[in-house]
Amino acid sequence: MAKKISINTIQKYKDNNEKFSVLTAYDYSTAKYIDEAGIDIILIGDSLAMTALGYPNTNSIGVTEMEIFTKAVARATNHALVITDMPFMSYHKTEAEAIENCGKMIKAGANGVKIEGATDYILNVIKHVTQVGIPVMGHVGFTPQFLNAIGGYNIQGKTYEATLEILEQAKKLEQAGVFSIVLEMVPEESAQYITEHLKVPTISCGAGRYCDAQVLVCDDLFGKFSDFKPKFARKYGDMKSLIFNCAKQYNEDVKSGKFPSDEEVFTLGEDELKQLKIH
Repeated sequence: MAKKISINTIQKYKDNNEKFSVLTAYDYSTAKYIDEAGIDIILIGDSLAMTALGYPNTNSIGVTEMEIFTKAVARATNHALVITDMPFMSYHKTEAEAIENCGKMIKAGANGVKIEGATDYILNVIKHVTQVGIPVMGHVGFTPQFLNAIGGYNIQGKTYEATLEILEQAKKLEQAGVFSIVLEMVPEESAQYITEHLKVPTISCGAGRYCDAQVLVCDDLFGKFSDFKPKFARKYGDMKSLIFNCAKQYNEDVKSGKFPSDEEVFTLGEDELKQLKIH
């Protein structure tokens, strides 16, 4: 069995200039397969609000739901580092509530949590959360939970000044104690500059090739979620067609009597069958 990934492993990847992989998972079987495939970090992303639960955006999911999915993924994972996205408004009210909610994810089986943003308040929350022994992954650039404040799905860091601003945020996150930072929807050159000026690893979510790691949503990777496709998401499979075709064939076989077949039913022994026919 492969050795369990830790936050120390992730830092070693950075120090040794080795790339590592991050992929989301929301259920037991998916987590089991991608863990066996060697993925380094499995993220229970709040993207499941849209891909798994059909909500209009990621802000619709809550702590209780994230706990359920975290438990499922954690049960299946032996190798990867398991990180849970802290949902919208789960760490925004008070530091005490933030610690409590982050603690719930650790008790559910996560090895750490991801927190979006780098405002003074959030930096303070991260300091307190890490001080009680909970590893935190930061997230800057485009931050989906700030969608309404940002004004849409806009690329961040498109100018020199904006790049320096994101770098400053990332450095503050580093000082606050995060073990890694997601850079989302940032130009490749900006992300490279930021990565080169940080001690902790960066994870690209549509931020180009020069971050220390890459992250994708599993439903995009598998070709399962088809409502929309981000520019940076590569489709490695076509689960949408597989699921549709399997369900369609099953429907036809049931209605035509082809399913179940002789091999797919249980039968009585001869003696029991004779008694049944007599009576």
